Formats: sequence, C-alpha cells, structure tokens
Amino acid sequence: LLGQILDHWFESEPLKATLATDAVIGAMASPHTPGSGYVLLHHVMGELEGRRGAWGYVAGGMGALSQAIAHAATARGAHIFAEKAVCHVLLGRDGEAQGVALQDGTEVRSKLVLSNASPQITFLELVPQEQLPKDFVQRIQQVDTRSPVTKINVAVDRLPSFLAAPNARDSQPLPHHQCSIHLNCEGTQLLHQAFTEATHGHPSSRPMIELCIPSVLDPGLAPPGCHVVSLFTQYTPSVLAGGQSWDEQARNAYADTVFDCIEDYAPGFKASVIGRDVLTPPDLERIFGLPGGNIFHGGMSLDQLYFARPAPSYSGYRSPVPGLYLCGSGAHPGGGVMGAAGRNAAQVAIKDFRHL
Repeated sequence: LLGQILDHWFESEPLKATLATDAVIGAMASPHTPGSGYVLLHHVMGELEGRRGAWGYVAGGMGALSQAIAHAATARGAHIFAEKAVCHVLLGRDGEAQGVALQDGTEVRSKLVLSNASPQITFLELVPQEQLPKDFVQRIQQVDTRSPVTKINVAVDRLPSFLAAPNARDSQPLPHHQCSIHLNCEGTQLLHQAFTEATHGHPSSRPMIELCIPSVLDPGLAPPGCHVVSLFTQYTPSVLAGGQSWDEQARNAYADTVFDCIEDYAPGFKASVIGRDVLTPPDLERIFGLPGGNIFHGGMSLDQLYFARPAPSYSGYRSPVPGLYLCGSGAHPGGGVMGAAGRNAAQVAIKDFRHL
C-alpha cells in the first residue's frame, strides 16, 4: 500500500500527496489501493544522464525522440513507412507469421513481425482468433485497461504566475517553471476523493493535475513570450454515469473544472489561454490506439506485471503465433518512455532469427 510506505518515510502531507501522484499516474487507483506502491517504484526506477530516478524534457517535443530512433534505424538500412495502416498479420500454412498486409492491399513479407501496438489490437484485431489458444484470447480480453487520464494541451500568451511564487516584473521563467508542478495535491485524501468520484462515473470535481511548461526549456515550441502548457489530469472515467458519452459539452465542462482549479493557484491563467486540446480516455483510444485510453496499454497492477504481462506463459515477448513478437507497453516491464520492452523483444527476435 503506497500510503503506508509514504507514512513510514515522510511527515509532510503535501509532500506525501505529491509523491503519491506518481503511484496513481495513468492508473484507475487511489493511494489507498493495494499494489499502488509498485507504480511509484516504476516511475522512479532507472536514471537519466547518471541521475537516479530523474526525468527530462525531449528537445523538440516527444516526437523528436521517435525521430531520433527512426534516424538511427534508417542509417542502418531500415525502411520506415509512416501513415500506412496494418490490416492483419500474414500467416503461413503452419500458422507462423510471414509478414503483414496493409489496408491499401500491399503485402510486406518477413520472417519476423514485431508489434508495438497494444496486446488487444495485436491479438484481437490483427490475428485470426482461430489461430490463437482460447485461454490466451480470453486473458487478453480480460486485461484491465481502465484509464483515468484526460490530457489537455494548452497554448498561453504569457507565463503562468503562481500565488506561491509570483513571477518577477520581467516575467522571466523561474526554477519552478522548469519542473513538474502538482496541483490539488495538498493531501492524499484529496486524491482518494477524486478517485472515488470517478469510480461512480463522475469526472473529479477537484482533479489531480500535473502541469508542465516544456517551452520554458525548449523555446522553439512556442512563439516569443508564449508558452505551451501540458496538463496531465485525473480522474476521468471512460464511460460517464448513466452511459453518457464524452461529447463536446462534457469534454469542455471537465476542462473548465481543471482551468478553474489552476486559476485558484495562478490567477490570470484562464485569461492567458489562446487554445486548448482536450483528450479524454475515448479520444486517447481513438487517436493513439491506447486500449481504454490507458497510456500503459493495460493497468500496471500486480496481477498484470512480470510473468503475467500480457498473459501467463507469454511474458517473454514471443506470442502463440511463431515469428510474432510483442514489443510495446503491453509487454514486460510495461509503459514508460524507456524502450525496455522494445530492446528486450529485439534481443529475443534476433536470437530466434538465427535459427530460421
């Protein structure tokens, strides 16, 4: 239980609640949910440039990381086809993977296929069900993909000025503008209350908000004097109470709640907004292929980790289809911008390729 761990090490309630956000991030869970302590560990493991548990901004935005990987691959002879939707995995007589078919009818033949799509898309949409063991299909169907996350991207015409640390007259960025700013995190009970509302189908009335301003460190992301603000918010259920859908009205009502909260900490924030993009769990699923909107391709709960990710007996990146490998967040060790699942899957695939 995360609450017990934090109580053991810390006294300050705001500090405990702020640390607790990394234990529930992307998870339909509260700091009082058993197993939540692991998600905190997952977020502080590893290192960045020799600093343990550190995180960083990617210069040029997150897409620059994908481009860096793409450039490294093409430099070694890889061919990358973007915006080409895969229709299904091509199978041979013995049920082995032989490549992929694209929606435009093109067939790409290969001895190995690695999928970093979610397990649900990979095994429930791209592979014929009769080629998979029934218990495996059932397991993939039952993976808990509930997500509480609504991501809001905001463009502002000036730097937010917080009551706790007001901007200087020149409005130059201060140290806290370079960090992750946690709002509505004065106590773990606030997070639990926000979670409880979502379990009943209602977006949190006082959401947990993680606010970052990457343009402070990377000025190229916005025009001079302007900034982009990234809001990672919880909790929003995928399906609203009464079966209501996330229509434009519901989406804007929740975003207004988030902006009202920020206004309490940084008066003038709402007046500085010149554009916003609100992505609810269904939006995240539709646009990015995240099952249930889950940024980890499935909950990082103890029953869905290690040897059980994505399914018992298939945690080693191989799948029931010979030659088809899972290399995305739905594989071990789970989500996060670290590439561990992809690297591990590649090593397994290379080992198998030598015997083909």
